[in-house]
Amino acid sequence: MDLLNTLVDKGLRRALPSREEALAVLATTDDELLDVVAAAGKVRRQWFGRRVKLNYLVNLKSGLCPEDCSYCSQRLGSKAEILKYTWLKPDEASKAAAAGVAGGAKRVCLVASGRGPTDKDVDRVAQTIDAIKSQNEDVEVCACLGLLSDGQAERLRGAGADAYNHNLNTSEATYGDITTTHTYADRVDTVQKAHAAGLSACSGLIAGMGESDADLVDVVFGLRELDPDSVPVNFLIPFEGTPLAKEWNLTPQRCLRILAMVRFVCPDVEVRIAGGREVHLRSMQPLALHIANSIFLGDYLTSEGQAGKADLDMIADAGFEVEGADQVTLPEHRAGGCGSVCGSEAAAAEPQAPGEARTDLVAVRRRGAGTDLAPNA
Repeated sequence: MDLLNTLVDKGLRRALPSREEALAVLATTDDELLDVVAAAGKVRRQWFGRRVKLNYLVNLKSGLCPEDCSYCSQRLGSKAEILKYTWLKPDEASKAAAAGVAGGAKRVCLVASGRGPTDKDVDRVAQTIDAIKSQNEDVEVCACLGLLSDGQAERLRGAGADAYNHNLNTSEATYGDITTTHTYADRVDTVQKAHAAGLSACSGLIAGMGESDADLVDVVFGLRELDPDSVPVNFLIPFEGTPLAKEWNLTPQRCLRILAMVRFVCPDVEVRIAGGREVHLRSMQPLALHIANSIFLGDYLTSEGQAGKADLDMIADAGFEVEGADQVTLPEHRAGGCGSVCGSEAAAAEPQAPGEARTDLVAVRRRGAGTDLAPNA
């Protein structure tokens, strides 16, 4: 396909595709899917070889959130029967993180529900970072605490945080349909604060919320403009008890096209397969490794993932290798950041037909942080 040859050429040069080209990736047929994966794989291997970076989530505070994000099981008014607990103590969080590191994780992501941290919360997280790094000095620590106030990103950087995650989630045009208690601009501001403080910016999206192809392209182009180092691609987990519980819009093929589009638009960043991969990619997960170079190991914030050993076996069986602590994830040129420009406008492709609801694959987390049971790592 001329389209794919063009996208590979642009990806190898870090050139931005046009919106029309990005939309065309999402509109490819199932007969063309393996060609799309192979093309995205060429770009992935150019910048990341066959390495897969493992990340591990520690949910520092579960539930009890005042925000109304429709996709979230921890939202205000959620009836999802998730674990609910207040802040883990630093030694508890460090113990949870150690399980992920022992399983091969290179980065630990410290997440807390809520609108954003108070200064006391930042102090608490600083103590947690110190506890983790005193036991595992080489581990990367990414904080994900919500909207940041002035000076908080700098304090987290001074405490030893390496990165900050705050996802855009969906397009600016549809953001108000998903969340009303804060804005798309608020999220952009927090990513910019993290960047300015010298933290590695991590920002991604959630697919499967009923958005159009144009919305997906919009949010990914918005991410490219923000220039994060890592882009997590979440696939909506439709928790019972949340407003989006009936949104089963994804198929494995659709997920692969979305990942490929993200790779072509953001060729040299860490593209991470995040929440929902087991639910929506299912047996197609190994193919996704040819596009993305990063995954979460084990469980997520409020749902269970597949066994950590199964993740490691999948990586090995697919012919990839786990990235070591002594290996640098990003290409050398990204150390100083690289700018981006936006492409031309194009019409939206038709939304995909909904997939079959697989509620049997949604398992609420009952182990690890906040419980007396061993974590999955």
